[in-house]
Amino acid sequence: MSEAAQRPPAPPPSTRVPEPAPSGHATLERPGGDDGNLADAARELLSGDYYLRQWGRLGMRNRSEEVDEFGLDPIYERSLFPALDFLHRSWFRTEVDGAEHVPAEGRAILVCNHSGVMPTDGLMLRTALRLAHPTTREVRWLTEDFITHLPFVGAFMTRMGAVRACQENATRLLKSEQLIAVFPEGVKGIGKLFRDRYKLQRFGRGGFVRLALRMRAPVVPCAIVGAEESSPMLARLEGFSRTLGLPYVPITPTFPLLGPVGLLPAPTKWRIRFGPPVELGGEGEDAADDLVLVGRASERVRATVQAMLDDLIQARESVFFG
Repeated sequence: MSEAAQRPPAPPPSTRVPEPAPSGHATLERPGGDDGNLADAARELLSGDYYLRQWGRLGMRNRSEEVDEFGLDPIYERSLFPALDFLHRSWFRTEVDGAEHVPAEGRAILVCNHSGVMPTDGLMLRTALRLAHPTTREVRWLTEDFITHLPFVGAFMTRMGAVRACQENATRLLKSEQLIAVFPEGVKGIGKLFRDRYKLQRFGRGGFVRLALRMRAPVVPCAIVGAEESSPMLARLEGFSRTLGLPYVPITPTFPLLGPVGLLPAPTKWRIRFGPPVELGGEGEDAADDLVLVGRASERVRATVQAMLDDLIQARESVFFG
């Protein structure tokens, strides 16, 4: 028998499967292994739960880890308090009257006039109550659909406390004993031309009255003067604006002539006045379904806000100095 035939056969290649690495870690090949294996191992390592949590915290370093159900981000809003205070105290030099009429706690509805091309009235209203109310009461204001859908602007307003206007959202806010602000004029309110400033438009179909009656929430009238001169609208384009998702394109003395800079509001002097709660004349589901009662109550609130606007305008001597 030959020498080669007497040799024992070579052992088969090892088929042992390497033990899996602990969860969240990857097994790295030794130097000299395949580059593809190294890339896969690195990808597996960096996609572990630990690294995902760390990257998430890094991305949210200037935001709250938890916002409320409507998108309010308290940490983000708090970071902008200096800018809001500057606008309130220095730029608009806002004076607030009658803040004591706003309940210190519990549900309530502020009914305000809509004014200004830019949606700054809700922000300034929230800032005014934070600074002037004895209990620094917070208010959530209801805003139109097109504002919430605007790129950047909608997300910014939501994080600052705005809530999309609808009966369902308003009811949920009131059930949680929050203070809300409504602008019953709607889009027609912010779309008024300068010649129609401070002339209240129709208050819709009295939705805020039905809401107040069902939820037994007091209605506090609120008048805002100064915003309509800060961005006076001379004309509006309504043709191609629909393609942009806007109800109109405003024409002001500075926009679109100066581009986006022309949308900055002028430093007019603002006055915000809160009146005593308005008696609606009924309560409960039956009263909310009474169209005559709802219509009369809505007109009563509208007349109250209009009278407050007329008083503030008559009392001031200058748009910029009050």
